[in-house]
Amino acid sequence: MECPHLGASVCLAPDSAKFPQGSPSSWCCSVCRSNKSPWICLTCSSVHCGSYRCDDFVHLQNLENSAFAADRQRKRKLLEDSSLNSKLLKINGSTTALCATGLRNLGNTCFMNAILQSLSNIQQFCCYFKELPAVELRNGKTAGRRTYHTRSQGDNSISLVEEFRKTLCALWQGSQTAFSPESLFYVVWKIMPNFRGYQQQDAHEFMRYLLDHLHLELQGGFNGVSRSVILQENSGLSGGSRCCINGTSTVVTAIFGGILQNEVNCLICGTESRKFDPFLDLSLDIPSHFRNKRKNQENGPMCTLPDCLRSFTDLEELDETELYMCHKCKKKQKSTKKFWIQKLPKVLCLHLKRFHWTAYLRNKVDTYVEFPLRGLDMKCYLLEPENSGPESCLYDLAAVVVHHGSGVGSGHYTAYATHEGRWFHFNDSTVTLTDEETVVKAKAYILFYVDRQAKSASDKL
Repeated sequence: MECPHLGASVCLAPDSAKFPQGSPSSWCCSVCRSNKSPWICLTCSSVHCGSYRCDDFVHLQNLENSAFAADRQRKRKLLEDSSLNSKLLKINGSTTALCATGLRNLGNTCFMNAILQSLSNIQQFCCYFKELPAVELRNGKTAGRRTYHTRSQGDNSISLVEEFRKTLCALWQGSQTAFSPESLFYVVWKIMPNFRGYQQQDAHEFMRYLLDHLHLELQGGFNGVSRSVILQENSGLSGGSRCCINGTSTVVTAIFGGILQNEVNCLICGTESRKFDPFLDLSLDIPSHFRNKRKNQENGPMCTLPDCLRSFTDLEELDETELYMCHKCKKKQKSTKKFWIQKLPKVLCLHLKRFHWTAYLRNKVDTYVEFPLRGLDMKCYLLEPENSGPESCLYDLAAVVVHHGSGVGSGHYTAYATHEGRWFHFNDSTVTLTDEETVVKAKAYILFYVDRQAKSASDKL
């Protein structure tokens, strides 16, 4: 490779003489001298902390580990071969295979793993991606499993949908104990700069970015065929069930898309304003009088998921910082706000707002919130409940993401999910069978509920 700065060929091997001296952990940015999250240019060997002078770069953590990659791979294969027997379970006296596959932690990537495992257990959503045709990415030497990422590659050379599809296909095959989502993570770095690096991230924020970018990419073509056409051909996702967010409907909006009605009333003249807002998930506050409570605390009632939903939908008077601009009064006035759900999604994603800002830091609300495994009734939150059938608003839990620890920038994420009637606990590479009693004790952060009627229709396909 010709270096534009040195005018000479530069070896890409970790022990190249052109690389900085000393341990990679001691290298620092050649511009600001910072050694926090350093990167190295594969072309000119300059070390930078984010202001890249060249297009080709690799994180030093990958570089430092690359010398041992082959040896790790051999050991990993031996470990997987020897552990296949450990995936055999005794259920009702018969032996069955534990087909679930874990996801390796690539360096504080538990936030991503917990979301991926949860989405892999949303049957209709997961099956759509697994049935998509594969896309071959021809990137020369960087094709396939990459140990570095190339910024100079055009946007057409990477596909979040394709790497997401490959990851979902690797899960539930039972051929390995754990899968490494390296290719997907590098695509995430490419198109979602917020998640670049190896620090802990917010699982909910990642889920929203992931779904939004999948939605945007799915609006394009797929092997010459519009993905919207593929969506329409799927009978389970067609018709009035689709909800459009940012343009054409996709499987993302067909599964997770709902509609809120936002009503604002001026307290001075009584003018009412209505607005319809599409949503992919609902972020719910834990009511303030529950925030300091612990599970099994004797004094006072326990916080429940319906408490959080009522707090979200109840009539609320806006404070002085949120005065409503009344078009009749021609000025900002005190007002009230209320949310109604105009359309429920097939998969109702509920995010409990456990992290909140104080004057100097972000605290975690560690309150236990009781949630049902079956029969979450959403009819009372609907704008027109009389138009709904007796069981059309009932939801059953499919997955729950849990944050363990005290802060958003630290701690650990795991997930519980149900598959073919059994509950599993996904803790990065480790997957274990668990029971309902353990699941309901979890301090949920994100809950995925599947519409009972939609699930029944999906099971019959």
